[in-house]
Amino acid sequence: MKNITILEAGLILRIVLGITMLSAVADRFGVWGAPGSHAVAWGNWENFVLYTQSLNSFANKATAEVLAGIATFFEVLLSLLLLFGFKTRLAALGTTFLMFFFAFAMSVSVSVKAPFDYSVWTSCAAALLLANIGKTSYAVDNRI
Repeated sequence: MKNITILEAGLILRIVLGITMLSAVADRFGVWGAPGSHAVAWGNWENFVLYTQSLNSFANKATAEVLAGIATFFEVLLSLLLLFGFKTRLAALGTTFLMFFFAFAMSVSVSVKAPFDYSVWTSCAAALLLANIGKTSYAVDNRI
């Protein structure tokens, strides 16, 4: 059996991180099901805003709505950049920071255990590793 190269491992990291974030975005727009459905975290935008507010205790509802929008925008943008392999290092660093702040907020607001249960620290570390790999297979970056 052939060993996986760094280029291929980077491709896998790009795809998994991108899909992971897009899946979370899909959940907050009800793609995976309605609130309360099996394996659905939020099920709609309103529930996601309430969750954002719970992670940011300083935030009123309007501020939580803005923070939720900003997080969603960056999750979609960074996911697409990762999936296409365009500006991969920048996208991976952005993902690292996004995951770090999410994990930190979860640790402070929910419990230290929560970001471990949802593998947020793992995603943060994977993104940091990806940022340091350099080139990956099947990336737009390789064509530029």
